[in-house]
Amino acid sequence: MPTLGDIEGLAKTYSETHAKLADEVRALEEEMARARRQRIARIRRLVSGASNARDRLAAAVGDAPDLFQKPRTLTLHGVKVGFAKGKGKLDFTDAARVCDLIRKHFPDQVETLVKVSETPVKGALNQMSAAELRRIGVTVVEADDEVVVRVTDTEIDKMVDALLRDAADIETAA
Repeated sequence: MPTLGDIEGLAKTYSETHAKLADEVRALEEEMARARRQRIARIRRLVSGASNARDRLAAAVGDAPDLFQKPRTLTLHGVKVGFAKGKGKLDFTDAARVCDLIRKHFPDQVETLVKVSETPVKGALNQMSAAELRRIGVTVVEADDEVVVRVTDTEIDKMVDALLRDAADIETAA
């Protein structure tokens, strides 16, 4: 059985290795931020240029519908241009009214056309006592003591924790 001194030593080792990992992740984020800063102006210019080119192309296609009768679309230089039937967009201001009208006019299609969703709110249920939960048929599962090993979470620590979870998942899968 480990002593408190043994656990303190293991905690120190974990803290040191976690700090090294956090430093490496921090260095990676700094490199990515530096690369982003170096390239963002060019990327913005390229996005603007691509957007302008797309707009000019769309305007030219829109001004020449007679060129796209049959076939209605062409692929030129890897870009599909032409006309296609629009999908349209469903719009209504009162969802409850639409559901009521579906029930009235299409009662045999209500299950298909109306989505009904009802589910307990777990966050609110977590605030209830065990006795209250029992009264409504909810049981608390696996509420035993758990081993806790946690580093104070900063954004870097959250990324490190995600990397550690990924590593655990990879080991489990292997």
